[in-house]
Amino acid sequence: MTIQLPSADGSLRTYEPRTEPSHVSPGTPFTSRTVFSAAHVVADPYADVSPDSPAAVDWDATLAFRRHLWSHGLGVAEAMDTAQRGMGLDWAGAAELIRRSAAEARSVGGRIACGVGTDQIAGGSLAEIRAAYEEQLAVVEESGAQPILMASRALAAAASGPEDYLEVYGRLLRQSAEPVILHWLGPMFDPALEGYWGSADLDAATDTFLEVVAAHPDKVDGIKVSLLDARREIDLRRRLPRGVRCYTGDDFHYPELIAGDDQGFSHALLGVFDPLGPLAAEAVRVLDTGDTAGFRSLLDPTVELARHLFQTPTRFYKTGVVLLAWLAGHQSHFAMVGGLQSARSLPHLARAYELADVLGLFPDPKLAEERMKNLLSLYGVTP
Repeated sequence: MTIQLPSADGSLRTYEPRTEPSHVSPGTPFTSRTVFSAAHVVADPYADVSPDSPAAVDWDATLAFRRHLWSHGLGVAEAMDTAQRGMGLDWAGAAELIRRSAAEARSVGGRIACGVGTDQIAGGSLAEIRAAYEEQLAVVEESGAQPILMASRALAAAASGPEDYLEVYGRLLRQSAEPVILHWLGPMFDPALEGYWGSADLDAATDTFLEVVAAHPDKVDGIKVSLLDARREIDLRRRLPRGVRCYTGDDFHYPELIAGDDQGFSHALLGVFDPLGPLAAEAVRVLDTGDTAGFRSLLDPTVELARHLFQTPTRFYKTGVVLLAWLAGHQSHFAMVGGLQSARSLPHLARAYELADVLGLFPDPKLAEERMKNLLSLYGVTP
């Protein structure tokens, strides 16, 4: 059997899907790296909502997907941008997501860390921004999850320079009950975060970021860097205080960054490990044995798919992630919070399917093929 896939030039190409299903057995937690998958939310396709309405979430399917990730030994990074924070999921929805997922994590023994931001306010003074952070931090700590202090659009707009970041983050870290993960999300993921840490000069911004960490090393478990710049991440992690981890958020260079070098390595907190979960888990277990070449042989071939999903405009990578979850059978539909299933073109989605199928990511290739054909038919592509 073959499938006709559309290309960007308007032509159709013939692709022959795999027939052998993929199978990666669930496994135990890793020993050499700490690895989180930033998980997507599953929308409720039957909810009568408009794009500007509060998110309607299918809680059963959303939590089932998290159990899938935990079963493979991955941690779940909850309520991050992969879950459409700031792109359809508001703070009320995120708070419920945090509480539900944290409770589910306790019931299955899964590791969970949750995003703390300021998205309940559109802007304000530094005091109001700090109060918004504190409100969200309290929710995450009360849930029993590890906090991830996310970059704030409101702070990016209100801060007059590095000293404002030092003041806001310093206060938050001093009152945090347990060590947190600090998240630096680059403007390619969210244009509103341009100039974060008080400067558009990344060298100056890095110095401020590291100053925050150095002032509170006992309150920082690690940093998550999402700048899509491998060399900068390597330089940054070499400057971290002893005991502070670097969690790569680089969806372009993750195999080399996780593998590391003779001076260290990165752990991982990645959106691309949503669709790659079982395969990524298998690769990290190979790395646990000391077989770096084996790890790279499994994970390097996935980079082409990752670069495709995260191509410009990068913030819409979530559409491809949800497409692949649907094709893999993790949810019954291809609908997204805020209608973002329309944020990528049909040729983009077709190529994502093809690359994922080549990698063997679909437990049931026939189901994936049938669903892709159904999607294509809605756009007028017929066999």
